[in-house]
Amino acid sequence: MQETWRWYGGLDKITLPDVAQTGASGIVNALHEIPYGEVWQPERINARADQIRAAGFDWAVVESLPIHERIKRGEGDLTQLFANYRQSMANLADAGVQVICYNFMPLLDWTRTDLAAPVARGGTCLRFEAYRMAAFEIHMLGRAAAEDDYPEDVRQRAAIWFQQSTQADRDALLHAIMSGLPGAYDRYDVDGLKHALTLYDGLDRTALRANYKRFLDEIIPAADDLGMRFCVHPDDPPRDILGLARIVSGADDIDWIMGAVDSKANGLTLCSGSLGANPANDVPEIAAKHADRIHFAHLRNVRKDSDGAFEEAAHLEGDTDMVALIKVLLAEEKRRRDTGRADHSIPFRPDHGHELLTDIGQGTFPGYPMVGRLRGLAELRGVIAALTHGV
Repeated sequence: MQETWRWYGGLDKITLPDVAQTGASGIVNALHEIPYGEVWQPERINARADQIRAAGFDWAVVESLPIHERIKRGEGDLTQLFANYRQSMANLADAGVQVICYNFMPLLDWTRTDLAAPVARGGTCLRFEAYRMAAFEIHMLGRAAAEDDYPEDVRQRAAIWFQQSTQADRDALLHAIMSGLPGAYDRYDVDGLKHALTLYDGLDRTALRANYKRFLDEIIPAADDLGMRFCVHPDDPPRDILGLARIVSGADDIDWIMGAVDSKANGLTLCSGSLGANPANDVPEIAAKHADRIHFAHLRNVRKDSDGAFEEAAHLEGDTDMVALIKVLLAEEKRRRDTGRADHSIPFRPDHGHELLTDIGQGTFPGYPMVGRLRGLAELRGVIAALTHGV
């Protein structure tokens, strides 16, 4: 398995020389400065690829080549947006980048309610608190239908929190929820988010699936022609948010996606944390079922509460059996080698680490500190070394 590291380019306070000290060989990167829907021009791609290679890495995965929200909504004439997307793919392939991670989450990317929840022995982690999300949806956003999305005990806790909260508390909650948007994109205030949500009125699960199928039909044949690998990232958290349907949350969803376009290019980013936040998901089992379509892995762990809350655990702690999961990935790599596949190696990265020691106060991207991820990489590296010893 290839060790990789997510790096945000010029937006990142962690430098490539810093990353070199982790021992990772690949960089996971995107051109976050380019607005959704615009073509990634060759000169921009090549400049980034040259920068990465000059530092001693290869650009292993693009994460992400974003999908314009109009495509997700199925809104208007999408011909040019699909053409732009395919052109960006071709430009990346010309630069030697073959793996593209993406997601199909409407409007928001990953969502948390707390960016610095305390960890028992020191440090902080990302946390999703169900009652705080309910407080945001019901009391701050005023989304009437949200009452039906949470059980009574969570609604009661949400009401108490809102009554006791200060404006600073509410501002911090909004900031946390908006922080999942990568790069230099718009963050919404409450009124702006209310307006943005109106654009998704009527977009239920069936409609969103139809729009996703259309995207796959437009893109995967081009990926096949270019020899690229596309891999969808699961929803984070794996549940509807803000009344927006999410369709990459569980085993049935992934079965549907893999069957929607039957091509090796139509693959999965195996994110153990996103899938692991859904109590119904057996992550090693999902990985084993779709092993031949896993093109990239995010390895992290979560610890779940019964009310739907969860937090980032240490990589070898939490609710997912990480050793069992890595066994599945290593077995798939062996199968690929035995069949003569040149691209047998599965790139992985240590996802969402705790903020530890000198991470605290550095202002890195939430979930992407240096020391916390380095701890995770070291632990995962140890598991891989033990499982491959003598093989």
